[in-house]
Amino acid sequence: MNQQGMSLIQLLFALLIVALTTQVASPAYNALVEQQRRLSVAEQLASSLRNARAQALLRHQYVIVHAMEEDWSRGWKVTLDLSGRGYLDPDNPVLSERQGNIRIPIAGNTPVKNYVRFNPLGEPLLTGGAFQAGTLHICQARTAMSHYQVVLAKSGRISLRRDQAAQALCA
Repeated sequence: MNQQGMSLIQLLFALLIVALTTQVASPAYNALVEQQRRLSVAEQLASSLRNARAQALLRHQYVIVHAMEEDWSRGWKVTLDLSGRGYLDPDNPVLSERQGNIRIPIAGNTPVKNYVRFNPLGEPLLTGGAFQAGTLHICQARTAMSHYQVVLAKSGRISLRRDQAAQALCA
């Protein structure tokens, strides 16, 4: 007898193989997607800081990048500081805004915990006048690991590092 096609047993066996393969590959795929999201957020944050510094230099004004609701994970705004009150003044013009992804935690050490402020020379300064330098850590959601670091030097240089390290700020 000349048979064409598949039997029901063969079809069920093929579906079983596909289901098992999907279950094995799914966690690896999810980890890859999460890693790409962290990288994208780190690049966007570094780019926003670089653009804010460039705006401060071009406009000869103070420019502030501040975390929304004092949490970098919720996003950030780049604000032109005309009044000298920084991000606390709602009348200061917003140059750009980025909504965050709260599934990706971002934590900054004390100098950059809530904001970064560039003077007209492109130098990061705290509101009290002291130089501002620090690190913003882009963390893994379920562990206390920092996968990417946006580093602000006291000269104003912004670098993106890709070091995996345990970080207490990520917990």
